[in-house]
Amino acid sequence: MKNQKGFTAWFTGLPCSGKTTIADRVAEILKEKGYKVERLDGDIVRKGLTSDLGFSKGDRDDNILRVTYVAKLLTRNDVAVLATFVSPYQARRAKTREEIGEFVEIYTRCPVNICMERDVKGMYKRALAGEIKDFTGVDDPYEEPENPDLVLETGRESIEESVQKVLDKLSELGYISHV
Repeated sequence: MKNQKGFTAWFTGLPCSGKTTIADRVAEILKEKGYKVERLDGDIVRKGLTSDLGFSKGDRDDNILRVTYVAKLLTRNDVAVLATFVSPYQARRAKTREEIGEFVEIYTRCPVNICMERDVKGMYKRALAGEIKDFTGVDDPYEEPENPDLVLETGRESIEESVQKVLDKLSELGYISHV
């Protein structure tokens, strides 16, 4: 294992904007290079750690509060944490940055129409039909990051281009050696 400093790379963006796809590939590359990596993903966390929460603003904030605590512990123990959460509210993301400290906010910017095209689970379709309430990007707002550390234009960049931008940013910040 490499001697590494812990950090949390926090991927935020609309549902289906590419957060999970990009973070999974970054995690693979870092693991291949010997880094200790943990993935925290919205869908997975909601099956266990936050299965008792819904999607109201309060529940979404509580979801991110719990995940922040886990990410902070892992970061403090020199793990590279790649967190993928819609995390639609700017104030909660700012508190997460403050709590964790070693934090890189990565905004996966993608037009909602492209996110809808990518939606294999049919979530947008169900939200537009009124079957899912408070769905981010349909009837609940997504507050774009004010000063993200990195913006990925996932509607027009290839996955490989976005992954390389993440690796370059992590290297530039001193969290990883250049890969």
